[in-house]
Amino acid sequence: MSVKPQEAEELVHAIAGAGGGVLSIALTYPLLTISTRLQAESKDTKKEKKTLWQIVDEIVGKDGLTGLYAGLESAVLGMAITNFVYYYFYESAGRSFKRLRRKTQLNTVEAMLSGAIAGSATAVASNPIWVANTRMTVTKSNKSTISMMLQIIRDDGVLALFKGLKPALILVANPIIQFTVFEQLKNFVLNVQAGQSVLPPSWAFLLGAIGKLVATGITYPYITLKTRLHMVGDRSTDKRPEIAQSERRVTALEIIKREGISGIYQGIGYKLVQSILTAAFLFYFKEGLVLWSMKALRVLRQVRWRSLNQHRIKISAQR
Repeated sequence: MSVKPQEAEELVHAIAGAGGGVLSIALTYPLLTISTRLQAESKDTKKEKKTLWQIVDEIVGKDGLTGLYAGLESAVLGMAITNFVYYYFYESAGRSFKRLRRKTQLNTVEAMLSGAIAGSATAVASNPIWVANTRMTVTKSNKSTISMMLQIIRDDGVLALFKGLKPALILVANPIIQFTVFEQLKNFVLNVQAGQSVLPPSWAFLLGAIGKLVATGITYPYITLKTRLHMVGDRSTDKRPEIAQSERRVTALEIIKREGISGIYQGIGYKLVQSILTAAFLFYFKEGLVLWSMKALRVLRQVRWRSLNQHRIKISAQR
């Protein structure tokens, strides 16, 4: 069974996206740990505003350097699945739009629709993993992702794995904004650099950072809300400060009422740095892997074509 060229390209983008996501999250994970812990805290549990170095010193002092990588396994798994699903559906939807209009580039509306389709599929597929990751990061757990997910099911029921799904679906706006900004800037760069069909990794790094800066700045309140909801249990009796919110109603208005506007934007500085760097490295590695994979695909197709051609010549000669 052969894979069509278009399907092969979608798989290339999906695999490259997964690989780029894993490499980027591994490089920037300590910043994700810091921002996640800040988002999970309420002002009831936070004694005073801490600097970056105080937070790092506290984590390393209590848990060692490995504390900065708490939940890395689930983050790597989540990032791989998230990016594979997202890029596969994004490229598939994008190809359909291009075929309908007989164009080689997506316009703004098509990029947004492709992002909405891909983002919705990704949110549902990856939410259980990110719930487990948030619990592991905040509670400094050494459990595996599967073990944490099973514990959540035992303690709070299966639906607890989908806590935060509503804001996650709203947060589909984040990659929509990010990829729309990226796609339009990418189209501009490729039009200026005539003759290129794939974005160079260095440009991908810069444009990915710009796209993520815009997207995260706009959607950050929902990122905080999603993180808080990941810490909520339906029947949890855990009284640790970081889990104590499980007995409260967690909404954006409730957070603002208790903590003020600053509560919903808690940790935004670290999150912006982490998100921008992660996105920049993701696009850099992803576009680099796509370039390499496309070259490899062309070589394989040429080898296959030559092999088939030689086979036909031999059959013709035998006749």
